[in-house]
Amino acid sequence: MLRYFAPLALLLAAPASAQTPPPIAQQQVVEAELAKAPKGTRFGLLVVDDAGTEVVAINPDQRFIPASNTKMFTTAAAYALLPGMDQPDLEGGTRVLLEPGKRKGVANVVLVGRGDARMSAAPDCKVDCLATLADAVAAKTKVVGAVVGDATWFPDQRWSPGMSWNNFGSNDATAMSALSLDSNELTVRATPGPLGKPPLLVVPPYVTIENRAVTIPAGGKGRLVLEHTVNSRAYRLYGEIAADAGEWRDRIGIDDPAHFAAWTLAGMLKARGVKVTGTVRGSYRPVELVDDPDYREKAGIAAAWDQVDAAPLATLQPPPLAASVVVINKDSNNHNAEMLLRRVARHDSGSGSLDDGLADQRDLFEKIGIPRAGFDFSDGSGMSTYNRVSPRAGVTLLRWIDGQPWGKAWYASLPIAGVDGTLKRRFTGTPLAGNLTAKTGFINASNGLSGTFRAASGKRLTFSFFANDVPNGSSAIPAMEAVLLALYAAN
Repeated sequence: MLRYFAPLALLLAAPASAQTPPPIAQQQVVEAELAKAPKGTRFGLLVVDDAGTEVVAINPDQRFIPASNTKMFTTAAAYALLPGMDQPDLEGGTRVLLEPGKRKGVANVVLVGRGDARMSAAPDCKVDCLATLADAVAAKTKVVGAVVGDATWFPDQRWSPGMSWNNFGSNDATAMSALSLDSNELTVRATPGPLGKPPLLVVPPYVTIENRAVTIPAGGKGRLVLEHTVNSRAYRLYGEIAADAGEWRDRIGIDDPAHFAAWTLAGMLKARGVKVTGTVRGSYRPVELVDDPDYREKAGIAAAWDQVDAAPLATLQPPPLAASVVVINKDSNNHNAEMLLRRVARHDSGSGSLDDGLADQRDLFEKIGIPRAGFDFSDGSGMSTYNRVSPRAGVTLLRWIDGQPWGKAWYASLPIAGVDGTLKRRFTGTPLAGNLTAKTGFINASNGLSGTFRAASGKRLTFSFFANDVPNGSSAIPAMEAVLLALYAAN
């Protein structure tokens, strides 16, 4: 039975020099705050000080859907298992080559992906630009045959087990492949049309949209939804948009990344005066050939492609993978996280498969002392509802990262409360603004927040906090933030 209770208001008002209440008092304060959360919510929390002493523990060994807290594990494993994270990415550069085509003297263009998540076709691109490769081809020839996107560096595993069907076609669940362009995303825009008529759309030419939406009178509560046919380029827009609404935008995901990249390159070549006489297509490694060294031949891929490494026409130089970690952790970018996990698999096992990447992580986490029952992963981003993490696993990971030579760089990639990333608008006007650094997470009635902060006394606390089964239409975030503020004041 709990023997001591300190009211939350007293803890929040306590000066930094006040004696820290005993752990049992803090536990009661935390439990009182969590009792105010939506009924049915299941919480897990572990907080420790720099000596590893437990300050508060609420279901610390139960397993929770971690959402994007998964990315902590993915990025930490990459730092531990991939060499040269802070150096230019020598392995991942996308390359282009010319191979003999069906017509004599007319070469096919082959765009070869090596797992770079950051190549871009944006007009303002300055680094890692597809235009650089288009320029190289245009300088070499003015007539080409087929334009092929080669994504065989990884097996064809475009989505992970446990992803929700309603996320397919969205930018939260873009397809993964070794050849990637602009995070495999496109933006659709809509503005109101005449009353009773469909809205006016600006649609990227790569996709088609069946417009079934309607414009309603000003002041109405409109809602537009894009519905996607998986493994296609077709979408359907339905719902309503008010006549006085501003521009509506939605980012959509590409299901065939290799074809998309090749299609975009073909367009760039035409704009440079290069005649494209053949087809545009993508090529993938069948997942059943994941461990077969002869996968290209068995998949019907031209033997000439085996010379890719020997004689590319041009190769891009991506920025260091550490830059991807910042995008993954601060902005919670799913696409970069999934690509990074597959890069781990390609480096450690040679396959680039999802399963091997997860196995490499699992071996690492067991070696560093994370309880095996405390984690299970099915992806690298946290979009899978099959993922499970305990608060103890989260804290163990964070404390291990503290002791690594790359630990400071990794912690610098986390969002800072009230300052940037996914925490920019949280904890503003509180003592944790500019103080707490943590990875956020949200998916399907689940929240996660794991990181560190300095308490009022200057003591550094490390925590891992999860809320699952949050009732629809409710939020566990206010209760979670109140708990962390109480712990700040009490320590």
